[in-house]
Amino acid sequence: MTHLVRTVWPSLTVLILVVLAWDRAVVWGEIPSYLVPRPEAVARAAWNDRTSLASAAGLTAQAALCGFALSLVVGSLTALAFATWSWVRRSCYPYAIFLQTVPIVAIAPLINLYPGPGFGSVVLLSWMISLFPIVTGGTTGLTRVPPEWLELFRLYGAGRWTILWKLRIPNAVPHLVTAAKTSVGLAVIGAVVGEMFCASSKSGYGLGYWIQATSRTLEADRAFAYFLTSTGLALSIFLIAGAVGTIVLKAMGDRATLHQLELEYDSNARRRRPPRGV
Repeated sequence: MTHLVRTVWPSLTVLILVVLAWDRAVVWGEIPSYLVPRPEAVARAAWNDRTSLASAAGLTAQAALCGFALSLVVGSLTALAFATWSWVRRSCYPYAIFLQTVPIVAIAPLINLYPGPGFGSVVLLSWMISLFPIVTGGTTGLTRVPPEWLELFRLYGAGRWTILWKLRIPNAVPHLVTAAKTSVGLAVIGAVVGEMFCASSKSGYGLGYWIQATSRTLEADRAFAYFLTSTGLALSIFLIAGAVGTIVLKAMGDRATLHQLELEYDSNARRRRPPRGV
C-alpha cells in the first residue's frame, strides 16, 4: 500500500492541479464555452454520452490492437529477415523508413480513396504508423549481439540457426519490448486518425470520428470528452503493454541467468578436464 501511494499520489496530485488550473483559467479568462469548456461540463457531457463513448472507445481499441498485433508479427518477421540476410537489410531497410517519414494525415485520404472507408482501412493506417519501431527494435536486437557471446557459441560448434534461436532472438526480446511500448501508442494514434478519414457506418464510429464531428458543430464539451477518452485509452493500453513486457523480460532474464550458469559450468568443466592420453 505504501509503494502504491508513493507511485500513484504524485501523478494524481499533478492531475488535480492541472484540472484546477484549467477550470480557473476558463473562469478568470472568460473563455467562451464553445472554445474551451470547464471540466465539470466535460464530465457532464461524458456522462450523458456514456453509451456512445464506451462503444466508440471499444471500436478504437479494437482497431488499435489489431494494427499493433499486425505490426508486431510483420515487424518481427521483417527484422528476422534483415538480421538473417544482410543483402535484404541493405536493400529494403531504407524503404522501411518511408513508413515513418510520410505524414499519416497525408496517407489517410489516399487509403480512404482506394481501399475505401471501413474498419479494415483504419487497421491499415494503425499498422502503417506502428510498424517502424518494431522493425528497428527487432533489427537492432538481432544484429547487435556481444562479440564474445558469438565467439563462445561458435567455439562450441553452434550453427547459424542455433545462434539465431538461442542467442540472437533472446538478445532481441528487450529491444522488442521497448519498441512495443512506442508502437502501441502510435497504433492508437493511427486508429484515431484513421477514424477521422476512413470511418464507415457499417463498421461503426470510433473516437476519431466523434472528435471531428463534435468539433465541427462547436460542441466543445463533447469533443473534449471524446479526446480525453482517447488519451486515457492510449495510456491504458501503454500500461498493459508495459506490464506484459515486464513479465516477459523477467521470464527471459531468469532463463538467461540459468543459461549463463550452464555455460560457465560447462566451460569450467572443460578447463579442468585433463588432455586426452594423460
